[in-house]
Amino acid sequence: MELSETVKIIPAAIIGLTIHEFAHAYTAYRLGDSTAKDDGRISLNPLRHIDWMGFFLIIFAGFGWAKPVSFNPDNLKHKHRDEILISIAGPLSNFLLALLLLIVARILFVYPYFNATETGIAVINLIVLSGIINFGLFVFNLIPLPPLDGSHVYLTFLKDINPTLMMNLYKWGTAALLGIILLENYAHLNILHLSQIINHITVFFLRLLDFQ
Repeated sequence: MELSETVKIIPAAIIGLTIHEFAHAYTAYRLGDSTAKDDGRISLNPLRHIDWMGFFLIIFAGFGWAKPVSFNPDNLKHKHRDEILISIAGPLSNFLLALLLLIVARILFVYPYFNATETGIAVINLIVLSGIINFGLFVFNLIPLPPLDGSHVYLTFLKDINPTLMMNLYKWGTAALLGIILLENYAHLNILHLSQIINHITVFFLRLLDFQ
């Protein structure tokens, strides 16, 4: 990835990861658990959320993660349901942020400064790129491999049925995920088809917004 592209990606990735983890923490708090609040995670300060390994993977591999938000399931009123809600809050926040960014870009594009000047077009492109990155975070985090949010939907139930299997999935899931990322980026194998999925989502909403 070229340096100019990296510079564009970093701010969008930081904002996306921060909003993602904030959504987890805030949802857990609203559902009755104060663990994340006590840990200082109900914050929009990126330093409270960034996992440096996951962050560097976003820069160099295109996908990554932030520091997981801790919560105590015993404090939740509806344990299984609330755990799932907490898990999906992060990806959902990225989806909504991406959609908001595309709407902002579409509104700005109406004005001559943003559709007829080099600087204005650069701003529009940067906003759209930020939207694409957040769509990427949305899709990536739905992958059903630990430690990603998509895995929590079924692991929430599996831990009561087969705790040993759940622990093994947690143990090997991260290694499998890293292996897939490395194979996709350096062996050029298209395993998860994430780029195509993200592209289809982005194009769909750009057309929906009549963004020509």
